[in-house]
Amino acid sequence: MIVDLNGKQIESEAARLDPSDRGFTLGDGLFETIRVKSGKPKRLEAHLARLRAGAKVLAMTVPTTDKGIAKRVDSVVSANGLTDAAVRLTLSRGPGARGLLPPEADAPTLLITATPLPPPPEAARAIIAYSTRRNEQSPLAKIKSLSYLDNIIARQEAAGYGANEALLLNTQGRLAEATIANLFLLIDGLLVTPSVEEGALPGVVRAELIAKFRAEEGRLEVNDLGRGEEAFLTNALGVRPLIEVAGQPIGDGQPGLVTQMLAARL
Repeated sequence: MIVDLNGKQIESEAARLDPSDRGFTLGDGLFETIRVKSGKPKRLEAHLARLRAGAKVLAMTVPTTDKGIAKRVDSVVSANGLTDAAVRLTLSRGPGARGLLPPEADAPTLLITATPLPPPPEAARAIIAYSTRRNEQSPLAKIKSLSYLDNIIARQEAAGYGANEALLLNTQGRLAEATIANLFLLIDGLLVTPSVEEGALPGVVRAELIAKFRAEEGRLEVNDLGRGEEAFLTNALGVRPLIEVAGQPIGDGQPGLVTQMLAARL
């Protein structure tokens, strides 16, 4: 696999990460996953805007322009002979001495990889995670931080129950999101999703659903799952039906018509 590491294309086996890189030692960084379809990155502008917003929260430098990143993405996709791909941008603060405070002059690491677009995942059968919760008060809830340990813990809990996804509650016990996706319910014909203030990541596909399909943000209780006619999860790679939570079906327990329509359109 050909990767782009700080603006240089190299074989992935030759990529060398500085052992003092704070992304590795402290999870001090951000990432974005971008869908490429027919050679064209989807929603790239929104992804890069979110990357820069996260970098501002962390007081971190993005080492090149949006145009420069776009050119690198196109080049890596082409170098790997791909037309449909999942591109990942990984931005860390770069090398630093021991300790929590960042170096005064950071030297950020930007790694861009491209892999074949995976097939659509099977419908989600989820649990409610109780081993961890989303802290909606933390600034990290609103950015794509490299630290995904809460999500990993929740996914491990789900696997222990034979489920393939977990829904995360916030500190108030309300629904926030899934481990790698935003949550939507269709209730009384209206699409609803937890608000960012409830701990939901500001997803790029989520934003499109709010803008173009009049989805509403708000508070969702666990009991609202039982009111859902349909449910689905969204991330940069697409729309995934959510058909069951804690052994209870959502609606009729099958992917709904609205879910299927949105999956085709998005």
